[in-house]
Amino acid sequence: MILLFLAFIWGSSFILMKKGLRSYSSDQVAALRMFITFLAFLPYGIKNLKKVTKDNVFSLLLVGFIGSVIPAFLFTKAQTRIDSGMAGMLNSMTPLFTLIIGLLFYKSTARLINALGILLGLIGAMGLITYTSGTSDFFSNINYYGLLIVVATICYGINVNQVKYKIKDLNGLELTSMAFMFVGPFAGVYLLFSDFSYALSTNDYILNLGYIAILAVIGTMMALIIFNTLIQHTSALFGSSVTYVIPVFAIMWGLFDGEKIGILHFFWISLIFIGVYLVNLRKQK
Repeated sequence: MILLFLAFIWGSSFILMKKGLRSYSSDQVAALRMFITFLAFLPYGIKNLKKVTKDNVFSLLLVGFIGSVIPAFLFTKAQTRIDSGMAGMLNSMTPLFTLIIGLLFYKSTARLINALGILLGLIGAMGLITYTSGTSDFFSNINYYGLLIVVATICYGINVNQVKYKIKDLNGLELTSMAFMFVGPFAGVYLLFSDFSYALSTNDYILNLGYIAILAVIGTMMALIIFNTLIQHTSALFGSSVTYVIPVFAIMWGLFDGEKIGILHFFWISLIFIGVYLVNLRKQK
């Protein structure tokens, strides 16, 4: 139930980013999202600052910047050129990179069938990235903005493994609030020197700022607390498997907003789903 709730929240985040982009630049949407989240976390962050130690400060920096800031900027930049449904589909690659990074750097284990899942998932993602206007010619139709989301899912894979294997002394609220104590000021400085003249010239800039605020408080603050707690109490792959269901909600909101999804989109996403299923396949005890 928690996994489905998270999928609904994050599946709705893509359409909220798209709404924010109607008035604000991609970097402004990402920075506003991070700074509003920082403000919401501020009381908890100040209260828990004493729990920052030399043993966990690196993990907190990594969770803040690699797990939140960099993906936020990559996703909003990508959604200037791709639909929210497509973004949700590509986001489902997170479990693949969670496994790969866990194998390479965190001493996790896997079987041959898991490696096959990685291959199928990567093929599916490549198909989604290259599929535009009903054709799939890799060289002429590659959408490089889709690659930004692939990089973001690599960041998520690093973050999930770090939370699971390296952070033992902090609960989900403590971990997330303190991570934003590090990244929030950077977002604030960026906004201080940002040019909002175009945003203020649009008719619905206050409404679109409201969408970004919802994205920050619900889609970032609340979701990250739940997500980090879930990872600590289950497994890295189980936590990252929330991205299996995210495309369903992302596509649903995209269709409501007038986006079009083709048959080939579903073919490539089905390959990703099969790949993710195989990545998580374990021997029966």
